[in-house]
Amino acid sequence: SYTAVPVGEPATLEYRVFIERDGKRVSPFKDIPLWHDKENHIANFVCEIPKNSNAKLEVSVTEESNPIKQDVKNGKLRYVADVHGNTGYPWNYGLLPQTFEDPSIKNEDTGFFGDKDPVDFVEISEHPLKTGDVLQVKPLAVLAMIDEGETDWKIIGINANAPNAKEINTIEDIEKWRPGYLKNVHDWFRDYKVPDGKPQNTFAFGGEIRGQDYALKVIEEGSNQFNNKFGKPAQ
Repeated sequence: SYTAVPVGEPATLEYRVFIERDGKRVSPFKDIPLWHDKENHIANFVCEIPKNSNAKLEVSVTEESNPIKQDVKNGKLRYVADVHGNTGYPWNYGLLPQTFEDPSIKNEDTGFFGDKDPVDFVEISEHPLKTGDVLQVKPLAVLAMIDEGETDWKIIGINANAPNAKEINTIEDIEKWRPGYLKNVHDWFRDYKVPDGKPQNTFAFGGEIRGQDYALKVIEEGSNQFNNKFGKPAQ
């Protein structure tokens, strides 16, 4: 029952996408619950970047109501290049609400501090979403990217209402459905900044993509860090 409300023109510094519920603005970062059905591991997901698009959009954690806006660097709007034969992002990309990667906490497993943002989510169903869409997802796996010396988790999962979602429950199911897909996820995140003149990104665990149990552990840590930073949300 959430609605995305664009303000301004896309590809401008002023462009924002606000999220509303019952006609009132809500924060996609702080007001949408993390879990839709925690017992069955069904989370809420906010889409920032639709599949096959290049504009780097993200929730503004500093602005009122935390709208989605296009990232800016040195006064210029940011775009990702086309790498490995893909057009922009090869999947729907966004965040898990009410999570946070605290920059003051060093992760015991990666050895790096958090990146000051919500936990990212890579949604791998076949159909592009729209910026500001809120839907239910199944977290299935996780990649531990190290971005400029910070831990930047990438939870990987699928729209819980996708036609084949009932059959996709593990890393092995993803490989059976799309052989080599998880390697492509790793390689894309490794290389997507290279066309901008930056080095390849690195990863914890030797680039290993870990399964659902570890992904749920990462999400729980992100939830706890959110609660400690911003206060535990009302139930």
